[in-house]
Amino acid sequence: MSPLPHTPAALLDAFRTLNATSPRLSWYGAEGERVEFSGRVLDNWVAKTANYLVDELDAEPGQVVALDLPLHWRSMVWLLAGWAVGATVATGEVAGGAEIVATTDPAAAHVRLAGASPAPLVVAVALPALAMRWMGELPPRTLDYCGDVRSHGDQFFPDAEPGGSDAAWRNGDGGAVAETNYAQLLPAAEPAEAPRRVLLQARDGWGAVVPQALKAWAAGGSVVLLGDGVEATDALRSSENVTEG
Repeated sequence: MSPLPHTPAALLDAFRTLNATSPRLSWYGAEGERVEFSGRVLDNWVAKTANYLVDELDAEPGQVVALDLPLHWRSMVWLLAGWAVGATVATGEVAGGAEIVATTDPAAAHVRLAGASPAPLVVAVALPALAMRWMGELPPRTLDYCGDVRSHGDQFFPDAEPGGSDAAWRNGDGGAVAETNYAQLLPAAEPAEAPRRVLLQARDGWGAVVPQALKAWAAGGSVVLLGDGVEATDALRSSENVTEG
């Protein structure tokens, strides 16, 4: 049996090498949207986003990447890509000191960040699965993630991996800010006899969803993530072969 991944890089390697065509992330949106990613496809999205961060935004290990995004499949991709780069990813309205801010409301982000020095790069993220670009006018000094990310490489090779004591995740959705370092992201997981299929709900917040997703993925399982407004029915659980949640 292959050792379970204990770093983001090892987790992404597992996505593309261990049962790479099996589902790893399924997303349900409130408008009836359902999107499913195999391990290989999820790794591909993360690699493109990590390359985008480095090539377009000059992201480096230790920089703060703030996600002004709801829990969504795109925000999970950004989270994993930030860790692939070695950044500190901030969620739950923790944007202090951010060099990069990914947002669904770039106009409001510019207002909120006015006066910040140095001014962070603002990246507009359209959420619909088929969005090929930002629909509508973008404010000045704003980049279009969906319009640019597909041109970037399908594989990501970091120049260096972060140290275990480096800050990986800063989450403030519970009021107080909780910080997790890279050594704490993927604690030792027990091998599962059969892959777990875990149902998670965005309404529970980053602090509940992310650790459970990482735990399931590290053990070779998969996640069904429900957006706000999506009901976790017995029929949905049955159709998705959910084993937990």
